[in-house]
Amino acid sequence: MTTQSTVIIGLYNPKSPTNVGAVMRAAGCYDATQVRYNGNRYNRAAKFHTDTHNSHERIDLVEMDDLTAGLADGVEIVCVELVVGATALPRFTHPENAVYVFGPEDSSLPQEVVDKADHVVYVPTNGCMNLAATVNVVLYDRLAKTLGAIDDHQQVVANRDNKNKLAVKGCV
Repeated sequence: MTTQSTVIIGLYNPKSPTNVGAVMRAAGCYDATQVRYNGNRYNRAAKFHTDTHNSHERIDLVEMDDLTAGLADGVEIVCVELVVGATALPRFTHPENAVYVFGPEDSSLPQEVVDKADHVVYVPTNGCMNLAATVNVVLYDRLAKTLGAIDDHQQVVANRDNKNKLAVKGCV
């Protein structure tokens, strides 16, 4: 019997509810177990704006000062930030159990957070992406590197929009 991996998303002082809502949607799409955040900007803002899948009903959104506090044994800290000495995401091997800590869009993670990390990775883009885009890319990379065999038909049928009846020519 296989156990589910622990995948926690940590958001350091996220800028807006739009960012957090989009991260919650990504967390739902990629089976993250929890989203944590700190800072005061998000709490001053309104409810989710872009969590159209209502992921907050299945995934805990937890406010905490230290995004790495209370981790179970074996959960590794992975900071995702443009940092000198970081590993490019395509070369990174994801740990089975991880908390991925992301900095805010308009700043960086503090050095003391980076110093606590087991791994520091960056997405090798020209310029930087927004928070939700970065979370999506990292979680997709994790999924792509850990997938076994996929039943493409079942995957598409189970997850497509109910109005989508498209098929590749010759496939039923």
